[in-house]
Amino acid sequence: MGAALNLLIEPLEHAVMQVTGEKVQWVGKEIDLPIKILTDEPQQTGVDRVLNIAAAYEQMEKACVVVDAGTAVTIDCCNDQGDFLGGAIAPGVSLQLQALHERTAKLPLVQLAVPKEPFGKTTEAAIQQGVYHGIRGMVKELVENYATELGNWPDIIATGGDAAVLFENWELIHAIAPDLTLYGIALAYTNHHIKHGT
Repeated sequence: MGAALNLLIEPLEHAVMQVTGEKVQWVGKEIDLPIKILTDEPQQTGVDRVLNIAAAYEQMEKACVVVDAGTAVTIDCCNDQGDFLGGAIAPGVSLQLQALHERTAKLPLVQLAVPKEPFGKTTEAAIQQGVYHGIRGMVKELVENYATELGNWPDIIATGGDAAVLFENWELIHAIAPDLTLYGIALAYTNHHIKHGT
């Protein structure tokens, strides 16, 4: 864990211990992750990504993809056994919009919105087109690659703060689940305590 993260975690752990008398049990450390991770470096794979897939698999009971549209956009996949296979990480909506504004001479900072027309007829509309359709196109391309590897088309579950704007009513998305990560945390704790009889 990085030094900066420790500066945040240690006071939190101390406060929890003072209030509850209990030590914090972190998912992925003291609490086992609820699925196998088949990446090259499982310890480097983001716990949130694994928990999202575990929660989706718990509901779907088959190979599936989770698209988490937050600060970053992650598109992760599991197989029919529920094993985390890996995925992709890209800049999220806000990062893309900020980068276009801050790293170019004249592009304005705009808010994401569902494009109303096929062509961006203003600079703002063109930026919205690029970011909105760029993320959706990336999701479609990656899921097609995953489907080829899996041998069938996986259901796609979306989560994260920008999921509704990006994916609402899109035929590729099986469901939008805003609380997927929290469900994954609950699943990890439940499985851990059942396994260890605590």
